[in-house]
Parts: sequence; structure tokens; C-alpha cells
Amino acid sequence: MIELTLPTMTCGHCVRTVTSTVQKLDAQAQVQIDLPSHKVRIESTAPDEQIRTALAEEGYPAQ
Repeated sequence: MIELTLPTMTCGHCVRTVTSTVQKLDAQAQVQIDLPSHKVRIESTAPDEQIRTALAEEGYPAQ
């Protein structure tokens, strides 16, 4: 389980992009998003650093 704060995630489009980015790395990944707090919880077999890098490349750097 990885928990990230993505301050640039602000709308439904962002939620879809974050979810699809993670699921491109691991199709079985479980992604839970709390948009008001910008928090994302990800359960995945993909390495944490790979997830962080992929999200940053899409414009969602984690804090």
C-alpha cells in the first residue's frame, strides 16, 4: 500500500488520469482517491518509485 498526496489533482479528469496511469503499470491495482484532500491510496504490485515516477511524468508529482 502506498499513500500519496498529489496537490495538482483537482478535478474528475485528474482522477481518471491518475487512475489510468497507475493501472497501466498494474492492471489489477486498486486506486482510492479523496479529491478534496488530494490523497491517493494505491494497492499495487508495481514498485512505489515506478508509480511516483509515472505520476510525476503525467503532471502529478507526489509530496
